[in-house]
Amino acid sequence: MIRVLIVDDDPLVCDALTRMLGSADDIEVVADVADGDQVVEAVHRHHPDVVLMDIRMARQDGIAATAELQRLPDPPRVIVLTTFDLDDVLLRALGAGAAGFLLKTSSPQEIISSVRNVAAGEGALSSRSARQVVEHLRNDPALALRESAVALIATLTDRERDIVRLVAQGRSTPQIAAELFLGEATVKSHLSHAQAKLGASSRVEVGILADRAGLR
Repeated sequence: MIRVLIVDDDPLVCDALTRMLGSADDIEVVADVADGDQVVEAVHRHHPDVVLMDIRMARQDGIAATAELQRLPDPPRVIVLTTFDLDDVLLRALGAGAAGFLLKTSSPQEIISSVRNVAAGEGALSSRSARQVVEHLRNDPALALRESAVALIATLTDRERDIVRLVAQGRSTPQIAAELFLGEATVKSHLSHAQAKLGASSRVEVGILADRAGLR
């Protein structure tokens, strides 16, 4: 039996996915949660094989939650399920460690098949998403560097990401503090944590990674 955790802030979507997946005799929805910051706890509690992950949520988005799961010793495989058919979202999801990327408009059979494929260790991309990846590989020789930067940025908290974005725009610590209504010591602390996660030794390197990841 394939155990599935659903992560979506829309109760109607959770209900529809639960009923859809429940129609398959080899899939069981073990839980659903409404925000990305609840995912790790739910994974520890319910031990899913596959997580169906929304992108936009109130406190922690699906990209950051996916990256956080990858730091677990034996993480479940993640399928990002979203309404946003954008190149940037696709690449960020894959860079954060997602095994699949599907639109919420995908057919029930496509979603069920994708859950089975991902649980078996395969990937799952909609045909349009697969074409997008191929086009990027064909046309962008810097893709590997960009994907690496995207994956690193995805490990940051929302606040760290805000600060890194402003650093990339050339803002000083006092300017960032004023813009985000934080103390300068708090900004420095967040930036220090962000630099450690990014493996950056200076603000310049932070700015380069942010720019490469398209954070600006």
